[in-house]
This record gives sequence, structure tokens and C-alpha cells, in this order.
Amino acid sequence: MSTGNAKFIFHASLSRQACAQCQRPLTNCICRWIKPIANLVEVLILQHPMEVNNAKGSARLLDLCLQASQIIIGENFAADELLSVLHAPSCQNPGSYALQPVLLYPDTGENQAIDLVTSTETRFQENQDPRGLRLVILDATWRKSRKMLYLNPVLQTLPRLSLTAMPASHYRIRKAHKPDQLSSLEASTYALMRLENDEEKYLPLLEAFDGFVEQQMQFMPPRK
Repeated sequence: MSTGNAKFIFHASLSRQACAQCQRPLTNCICRWIKPIANLVEVLILQHPMEVNNAKGSARLLDLCLQASQIIIGENFAADELLSVLHAPSCQNPGSYALQPVLLYPDTGENQAIDLVTSTETRFQENQDPRGLRLVILDATWRKSRKMLYLNPVLQTLPRLSLTAMPASHYRIRKAHKPDQLSSLEASTYALMRLENDEEKYLPLLEAFDGFVEQQMQFMPPRK
């Protein structure tokens, strides 16, 4: 699988060996849940630095499952470098044409409160060829994702895809800001289903996520 210019800095303890593929401690390796999927819509994950070493994060599993994906770590990106990455040709076919970036992000009143662009001009027009699209994911907490959007005006200008009426999240290992919030993997999966008009193809991703959540729960203290 190609991961382009992705950077990974998952630090395992010196007393624990790390898996060469998922880069987690061997005791919490997630490779058993990898379900390879040949996605037509390329996925670009902009990961907040605080998520890199978070064992509960789902972005690494998402990247391992998708054949056309890339992770870039940061919070405040140089505008010219970000533009270059957003509009670059496919990471699997560098000689191809530039892809159209689409930001997966909800339109909410909270966005307007911090002067984020939410006009109809930024809403994604669907029914496009999925092979020409790049789905952009902000892998961060709700608060940090809004900060990333605020610090990077380039992201505010992108066509925006919002998910509505989604199934309940299975993300039992992490507290959500709102009841209808999804993990990065779940949100990306539903977005890919929609953009490629193929639900069955991406069901294995949700099954992999369920296994991942169950595994992480084994490392958590029992609830009182």
C-alpha cells in the first residue's frame, strides 16, 4: 500500500517492541484487523500531533486498510505546501492529473461563531467521478479540528461534504463531543460509501473498527 509522504511518530516504550507495520507495541498490535480495500476516492488524513500516540485513535487503522491513503501530521500548515498536497496527483499514480480535494466536515452554528466559511459555495456537488476526488479528513478532537480549520484558511475554501442521519457510533472507547459524532474511521467509511455509491465494499472497514474497539477495551480499566 502506498502512503505517499505520510509521517508516523508512534513512540513505543523502550521496554516494549513495536510492530513494524502498525507501529504499536506488539502487545497492542492492530494488524489483525487490517482489511485491504482498493478505494477509488483517495484519502488524505491531516492528523493533529496530539493524535499520533493516542492508542484509541482510528486513523492509523484506516490508513492501513486503504490502498490509496496518506497521513500528514501537523496543526498549522504552510499555505503553499498545503495547497500542493491537496491538489497533487494521486499518490498511487504521480503522473496523473491533479485531484479535487473535498473536506469532510460538518456545517454547524459553532463554525459560524468562529468565522469559518460555511456558505453554499463551499458545499460539495456530488455525482462526480470518484477517481478524481481526494477526501480530506481532519483527525483530531472536535475542539482541535476546529482550530486546525481556523488556522488553515485554505481548508475553509474547499468544497465541503457533511454527513447527516448517520448510524450511531460504535466508538465506545472515547467520549464524543456530541452524541452523533463518529470516529475518523467511521466518518471516512460513510463518506467513501457515499462518494463511490458502494456501501457493501466498505462494510469490512466497519467490521475491522469493531474488532479494534473490542481490543482497546481490554486495555481499559473496568467501568464502575
